Amino acid sequence: MEPINAPASIDLISLAPVLVLSVFAMGVLVLDLFAGKNKALVVFVSITGLFLSGVSALAKYKLPVYSFNDSYVVDPLSVFFIFIFTLSSALAILLSIEYNRREGIRVGEYYSLILFCTIGMILLASSTDLIMIFLGIEIVSICLYILAGIRRGDLKSNESALKYFLLGAFATGFLLYGMALIYGTTGTTNLLKIASVIQEETVSSMPILLLGVVLLVVGFGFKVSSAPFHMWTPDVYQGAPTPVTAFMAVGPKAAALAALFRVFTQSLPELDSTWETLLIVVAVFTMIIGNLGAIVQSNVKRLLAYSSISHVGYILMAVIAKNSIATASLLFYMLAYAFMIFGVFGIIVIMGREGEENLEIENYAGLGYKHPLLALSMTVFLLSLGGLPPFAGFVAKFYIFSAALKEGLVALVVIAVLNSAVSFYYYLKIIVYMYMKEPVQETRVSLSPITLFVVAVSVIATIELGIFPDPIIALAQN
Repeated sequence: MEPINAPASIDLISLAPVLVLSVFAMGVLVLDLFAGKNKALVVFVSITGLFLSGVSALAKYKLPVYSFNDSYVVDPLSVFFIFIFTLSSALAILLSIEYNRREGIRVGEYYSLILFCTIGMILLASSTDLIMIFLGIEIVSICLYILAGIRRGDLKSNESALKYFLLGAFATGFLLYGMALIYGTTGTTNLLKIASVIQEETVSSMPILLLGVVLLVVGFGFKVSSAPFHMWTPDVYQGAPTPVTAFMAVGPKAAALAALFRVFTQSLPELDSTWETLLIVVAVFTMIIGNLGAIVQSNVKRLLAYSSISHVGYILMAVIAKNSIATASLLFYMLAYAFMIFGVFGIIVIMGREGEENLEIENYAGLGYKHPLLALSMTVFLLSLGGLPPFAGFVAKFYIFSAALKEGLVALVVIAVLNSAVSFYYYLKIIVYMYMKEPVQETRVSLSPITLFVVAVSVIATIELGIFPDPIIALAQN
């Protein structure tokens, strides 16, 4: 009897990043049982798995490659995002080493959950089928629900996990219902097939299809924490462990944005007049609410939560513009944002100690005199987040604004520039406290070498991407 060969559409090499991480994620769980108190090996294995996963994404030379009945794709967009995912996960793990030891967090399941969450992120960025996208979202969400509440003895952590779970389940219902309506009107869940079916005028004008698009905007809006679906973000960011907050602000958000970008630009181009209008309204509200919310905050993590909301508004402009510059700017923005956010949260970890994370802005008073290098690094990250040259944040915003101007979105760019100017108020507020205020109490910092390494790498990358952005921009435009 002749062996039955697998269908040509099943390409395990395309799925290599997911398979590699799956093996390492399960291996970390088993290894933790035998590692004893020294968890250095668990960290090393986790970082190795992420590195090999990132390398395996380059296994395909001729792109794009579709597999699994065209529900999974390896293309330049997904490869670049996989690099961002593995980088952000590795930085989150490095940032967690000292923090977990200080807070007594069990590391075996912690690192394994980050790896499993990265698997879901890869699926989100590489899926060309609504069902696969939904599976990716659920993998990411379940991991984040647990990570947000992993400090089981901390009431704030428990509260953040519960809020995130309840609101996340509610938002998932909107997303799934929107997908169901689109499937019901088109008869397929494949993004490219949906686009071909919608080209028929009788289908594109159906009210049920338009309702499905609206529900997709609501569902994805929650996942990327855009207004008015952002209410969970400040509470969850404040209550979750600090490295988890940094991880949530970068990796999962980038994955949701990648899925949103692929769904709307690949499957719904015939309805762009509908979803572009919706996203413009969402982007404007997101920028305004994010910045106004950040102005009144005294807690650094809540301030950065509202700041991250406003940044989503800028990033949505790339989705709305949907040209070649927009795609490159989206990729560059997420890469630059990763370094800025992990740098800021690295300093927040350094400023904390066991039982007291020192999250109030006043806790940073006098930091410029006691620890000038830490204060200088924090200044670089905050000014870059605000969009001041010559840092990476300025270049990222410049390219996104350029992409929007190319599509004639002048009013939207003006609103974005004004909001970017407003953001300097709360970023400069922290800088003023560091350099111009007397400390209200004695604050001892935790100068862990690995955490300092994350901060140093982030500072170098933030400056380098601001001064020499051309290689990354050229790679993103490829």
